Amino acid sequence: MPRDSQATKARIFAAAAAEFAAHGIAGSRVERIAAQAGANKQLIYAYFGDKERLFAQVLEHELNLLAKAVPVEPDDLETYPERLYEYYQRHPEVGRLLLWEALELTGQPVPSEAERTAHYADKAAAIATAQQRGAVTREFTPDMLVLLLISLVAYPMSVTQVRRMLLGGDTRTQQDRTRAAVLLAARRLMAPAEADHQRPSGEPQPDPETGPETG
Repeated sequence: MPRDSQATKARIFAAAAAEFAAHGIAGSRVERIAAQAGANKQLIYAYFGDKERLFAQVLEHELNLLAKAVPVEPDDLETYPERLYEYYQRHPEVGRLLLWEALELTGQPVPSEAERTAHYADKAAAIATAQQRGAVTREFTPDMLVLLLISLVAYPMSVTQVRRMLLGGDTRTQQDRTRAAVLLAARRLMAPAEADHQRPSGEPQPDPETGPETG
């Protein structure tokens, strides 16, 4: 692809990410994206098709950047919540795009669902490896632990009005308090309990919804 085409697409992606994060799919306007990107509106249609396909490609692009910047590695899980938090703080549009996707595509397949599902499975596999080593709690299944960690980090970033009403104060103070609490909660959530050390590594994990078996 010619360099000028790559540069144009990069500007369109950046402008579209901001537009979709602010207005969602239905409320966004290609005219505003084109003006912000310094591109012709017809060029956007030629590159990406309709607005829905542009949203799908923008979200896929943003999630790929996130995956590359914040990998989940079994040997470095301790820093994962902090790395994820810092990324969401620098790129708040990611959480907003996911919220708009949830609101506007309810009950429908989402962009690149199969590939994204496989990516989340890789995250869960990394957690499972760490659990087998005894480095992470086995009170939760790996997939549930990934879901809890992402939710713990992303929710306060995405619903800032709730954070403001609960915490008060200025935005910086809210951010500092939230960061400290989220990272502390993540460490405690992941930490192996005494029961984890006593349970053999091959023993099935308790169902997090029904709790450990009693007999």
